[in-house]
Amino acid sequence: MRDVQNSPDFRGIPLQQVGVRAVRYPIKVSDKVNQTQHTIGSFNMYVDLTADFKGTHMSRFIEVLNQYRHEIDVENLDQILEDMRKRLNSEVSIIEISFPYFIEKKAPVSQAQSLMEYQCRFWGSKTSSTKDFVLTAEVPVTTLCPCSKEISDRGAHNQRSVVKVSVRFQTFVWLEDLIRLVEECGSCELYPLLKRVDEKAVTERAYDHPRFAEDVVREVALKLDDWSPIRWYAIECENFESIHGHNAYAFLKKEKGSSPS
Repeated sequence: MRDVQNSPDFRGIPLQQVGVRAVRYPIKVSDKVNQTQHTIGSFNMYVDLTADFKGTHMSRFIEVLNQYRHEIDVENLDQILEDMRKRLNSEVSIIEISFPYFIEKKAPVSQAQSLMEYQCRFWGSKTSSTKDFVLTAEVPVTTLCPCSKEISDRGAHNQRSVVKVSVRFQTFVWLEDLIRLVEECGSCELYPLLKRVDEKAVTERAYDHPRFAEDVVREVALKLDDWSPIRWYAIECENFESIHGHNAYAFLKKEKGSSPS
């Protein structure tokens, strides 16, 4: 049977990324409390394609995943990337794994327990001589508008916000610690289960700690600057405004030891 993908291409154009997207597969994630958490990852897998070949072999990406079935985690991500490179005869391999991660939280007053979901991501790349890894967590928080509080006789508008933090690190970082750091920087953290006494507590907490999107990003940056394992970070905060037809947004990217860019 003729291998069309492996046939020569005469247009002379190399492609930086070819592969498969939205492949769902079970993964394991290190859990600070329970050691391991099993969840479902959505995979994007890419390699580069030289100008010589018409296409890549999509089935080989799935074959690599299948080889690591039930054993996919950050510990063997480097080996998976290397297998992708070799299996597809490429110089560069890239993998993105997005997954839900669950942390048990207690309501602030009633102590009612329930599971909170966070969207997280592993991103890795590898060549014959280099490798890279980025950990990302999306953390929902409450933000209360400082301007609204200042000018209003009664109350202030607040909203749910999402803070997305990506980090490169030199020693292992727990997802729980990264998420906790971010939650401390909003007007108030979110909880999946609240009784009335808890609703009162979180409402008053937010009112006492007003934050713009810009404030949240700067507060997170200060904490990451002081956290020794982190060597690079990118922070973005988006407020889903409750009284505007638009969202508020702030972003910061920084290599530790250099000025923000």
